[in-house]
Amino acid sequence: MIVTALRRWLVLFIYWLVLTESSRGALPYGVVASSLATWASLSLVPESDVRVRWGALLRFLPHFVWQSVVAGVDVARRVFDPRMPLQPGFITYPARFRTRTGCNTFAAITSLLPGTVPCADDDGAIVYHCLDVSQPIVDQLAAEEARLAAILEEAPDA
Repeated sequence: MIVTALRRWLVLFIYWLVLTESSRGALPYGVVASSLATWASLSLVPESDVRVRWGALLRFLPHFVWQSVVAGVDVARRVFDPRMPLQPGFITYPARFRTRTGCNTFAAITSLLPGTVPCADDDGAIVYHCLDVSQPIVDQLAAEEARLAAILEEAPDA
């Protein structure tokens, strides 16, 4: 817990230094603000059992950016082309992450899949609203889950 608090405080303090351009007059305020923000951070986002594999995360970033672009273009195309077939509906995907951190991270990342938005949690499964349920959404979700499992030390249950 102490190591987590020190790490968070250090990151927040460095952010303060960047924002204030390392102004000496702002340093005492930065110490206080970083301490309060660390306390709030630990209260709102407790320490997690999930650890990040930084190399895997760096390899994932180009895919993430590409998926963001593809999702934006797909939705824009659907909005501006009334002939685009839509079959809106809901699907439930049984996410296999054991922790809330893993499930929430998975939901956040998969919100960038074209035409999908996670909208509910149903007893460990994530419910998605989809613009077109005829697409291979479950396969896409499974692929994203495998990518995220490579980043997080928590692997999905078999």
